[in-house]
Amino acid sequence: MNGRKLGLREQYWREFQIQEEDLEFVYNHLLETEIPLTTEELVRLILAERIRREKENLKRKQADAGAIYYPREVYSVGQVIQFPALNWQKGKVLQVRPGYNPDLPPFQVMEVELESGEVKSFAVGLDAHALNEMTLQSDEDLSLDENTILSQYGSVLQRRIEEQLSSNPDLVRIAGRWFPRALLVDIHVGHLNLAEAILEMEGGGPLSTRALMEQLDLPKDVNAKLIEFSLNLALQEDERFDEVGPAGKILWFLKRLEPAEVQTPPAFLQYFPQPYDEQRVLPLLEQFEGSVVDEIDPQICPKVGEDEATIALLYPHFRSGTLPLCDVFYRFFPTAYESPRVQFTFVDGHSGEKFSGWVVRPHRYVYGLRDWYLKNECIPGALITIQKGVEPGEVIIRANRKRPTREWMRTVLVGSDGGIVFAMQKHNVSTLFDERMALVINDQNALDQVWQNAKHRTSLAHVTRNMMRELAKLSPQGHVHAQELYAAVNVVKRVPPGLVLTILLDNRWATHLGDLYFRFVEISENEG
Repeated sequence: MNGRKLGLREQYWREFQIQEEDLEFVYNHLLETEIPLTTEELVRLILAERIRREKENLKRKQADAGAIYYPREVYSVGQVIQFPALNWQKGKVLQVRPGYNPDLPPFQVMEVELESGEVKSFAVGLDAHALNEMTLQSDEDLSLDENTILSQYGSVLQRRIEEQLSSNPDLVRIAGRWFPRALLVDIHVGHLNLAEAILEMEGGGPLSTRALMEQLDLPKDVNAKLIEFSLNLALQEDERFDEVGPAGKILWFLKRLEPAEVQTPPAFLQYFPQPYDEQRVLPLLEQFEGSVVDEIDPQICPKVGEDEATIALLYPHFRSGTLPLCDVFYRFFPTAYESPRVQFTFVDGHSGEKFSGWVVRPHRYVYGLRDWYLKNECIPGALITIQKGVEPGEVIIRANRKRPTREWMRTVLVGSDGGIVFAMQKHNVSTLFDERMALVINDQNALDQVWQNAKHRTSLAHVTRNMMRELAKLSPQGHVHAQELYAAVNVVKRVPPGLVLTILLDNRWATHLGDLYFRFVEISENEG
């Protein structure tokens, strides 16, 4: 029978579960060092300790299975020996006799019967031999190499360890760092009340923990990192305070002084989900052109470069002063370990002007652009470019301005009865725009009132039908492009593109012509 390498099971790291020994090791390490660690740092710590333990276990198993063959050693008849060079086969020593080689110092030869039944001869008592330098399997096994394990299973290990640490009552986490609860410094309500007053004097914030510590009467004879971590946890557990710093930086803000649109999505972004078959419309979604991004439909997220990204501005975001976020767009904005809201700084790519922005992670949008849109004469459909800032916590934003020209534009008009009409009219336009998405709003106040009235009363199918009828009037063939309809419907009701496509495919008043083109068919309401 052939021997095999003593190593870990193939699925060992994929199925990794934290053990009591791991928890005890982590806890003692944190107690000794008094330094909070991130999950990533704890993964490396636990991994190194687990590898050390497993190597010891493997060496014990190898030792239990018999002595390991080294040419420098001498073995006795009947002894069981392992041979690493023969894939860890075991063999029994049959005899030991003197060896002879005029080129070598005195040595012996032993005959061994291997597990396979084969009898082989091996030199022993020979100090100068390459196999004397051989390392054990546990030292060479890639399943016990830290860098190899992290490259293959790093994300799995991090997620699993984080889940298991989260359920441990003896450990607490703030801004992605873990620490023993037993070492926390007492932060009482008086400290928190004073922190509230300090932040209020700063307009709500943001302020770093260190800046707050300088103004609070905290113990001077305690490790400053312990005090900082303890204060962070106390602020996090108090509903008055919001941690708004990007990953790796802790900043505090008073919740009651944050913009309302950061706490709750603006009315124009509020979407009341309706079920539809996402896979059914995916082939059509993939045909959407340009830079369409919709935070409530993750399937529609264009490919972007490493350095910058461009977004075609949808009306609800134009009106709310926001930008949508999809997965690939997050890399341009500061993110956080846990904070649902992250404050950062916008930098105008043309003027260099700086102003505050907010990433609202739970609802996948960025807030703080309403005044900037108006100042830059943006319209729904305008192309907005974003880049990572030069400084951490900054994002460069640029309206793609051009020399003002009078152009024929789809224009939204509000009738005296509150009905929406589209007309082609000439307007001065100062920014580049997506021709499928671009709209000009003649009367913002009147449209706000339409939105409010239509918000709860009008069905989405009815709105879509009316908008399609209006757009069809602007086309000599009566054809309507689905992307144009998506932009138009969002003038009065927030809806993802996949749902607009579903309505088009499900109703007789829309005939699919191929690609993203549909023809409006005038039928009675009862027939529709």
